[in-house]
Amino acid sequence: MIASRRTFAAAMAALCALAVAAQAAWAEGYPDRTIKLIVPFAAGGNADVNGRVVANIVHKALGQPVVVENRAGAGGGVGAEFVARAAPDGYTLMVGSNGPLTINPIVNPNISYDALNDFAAVALVSYVPHVLVVSSKLGAKSLPDLVALSKTRPVNLATSGVGSAGHMTLERFKHATGAQIAHVPYKSGGSLLPDVISGNVDGAMTELSIVVELHKGGQLQIVAVAGASRSKLAPDVPTFDEQGVKGFTARSFIGIVAPAKTPAEHLAKLQATIAAGLGAGSDAAGKLIATGSEIATPEQMTPKGFADFIRRDYEDMQAAAKLAGLGK
Repeated sequence: MIASRRTFAAAMAALCALAVAAQAAWAEGYPDRTIKLIVPFAAGGNADVNGRVVANIVHKALGQPVVVENRAGAGGGVGAEFVARAAPDGYTLMVGSNGPLTINPIVNPNISYDALNDFAAVALVSYVPHVLVVSSKLGAKSLPDLVALSKTRPVNLATSGVGSAGHMTLERFKHATGAQIAHVPYKSGGSLLPDVISGNVDGAMTELSIVVELHKGGQLQIVAVAGASRSKLAPDVPTFDEQGVKGFTARSFIGIVAPAKTPAEHLAKLQATIAAGLGAGSDAAGKLIATGSEIATPEQMTPKGFADFIRRDYEDMQAAAKLAGLGK
C-alpha cells in the first residue's frame, strides 16, 4: 500500500511537472502565426492610428505578421462582438476604446456582449482629449459664438457614430450649455473630416489627434479643447472651462484587449511587448504624442491597471449617460 501511494504521488508530481513544462513551452512558442488585430471602427480615426502603431510594435518584436482589420458598426459593437466570440488563443485582439467598452453597455439595450467580462485587458496605450471643431465657413470663432449661433439657426455637429465617445461628449456639452445641436453620426472620426472641411456639416466633436494638423493648416478650426489645460500642440485653443463651461473635460482612451480566458502567459507577453515598444523616447510613442495623444502610465499599461481603468471609466460613463438622458 505504501509503495502504491508513493508511486501514485510520484506519478502525480510528474504529471504536474509535465503540465507546467507544456504551459511554459506553449507560452514560449507564442505567437507562431499571424495575429489579427480588430479595429472596431473604419480606417482613419484615432483607434485606427493607435492600432496600426501597436500592430507594428508587436510585429517587429515578436516576428509574426499582425493584420489590422477594420470591422466598423454600432459604435464599435460589431467588432467587439466578433472579438468576444473569437477563440481565446491570443491570435485575435481588439483595439478597445470608450465606445465598445464603456459606452455601448450603457446606451445600447441590444448589446450582444458583456463588456466587463467578455474581454481580458492587455494594456492601455494612450488617451487624447476631445475637441469641438468647426468648418471655416461657419463663422463661429469661439465656443460662446457657436452656442449663440445654435439658438438662432440649426447647427449640426458630427461624431464618429452613435454611442461613440464623441457622441457622449456632445450630449454632455448640449446639456451643459443648452446649445441647439443636431447630431450627425459617421462611421469613424476620419470619415467625417471631408464634410467638415467642405462645410457639408457645421463641425464635429472628435479627438484632437485627428484634426490638429488640419487646424494648423487652416482647413478647419478647433474652437475648444476638453482638457484640464490647453494642448501643447494647439496652445492657441482655449479649453471648454476657459470659455465658460466649467469643469468640462472629456477624452478617448485606446488600449488592447483579448477575448476572456486568453492564457495569462500570452497576455503577459503581449503586454511586455507593447510597454517596451511605447517606452519613453521610442519612435512609436513619439508618433502618438505628435498627434496629441498622451501615453498611458506604466501601471495603466498592465492588464490589471487597464482593467481598473476600464471599470472606472464605465462608472463615469454611467453618470454621463444619466446626465445626458441616455441609457438603458
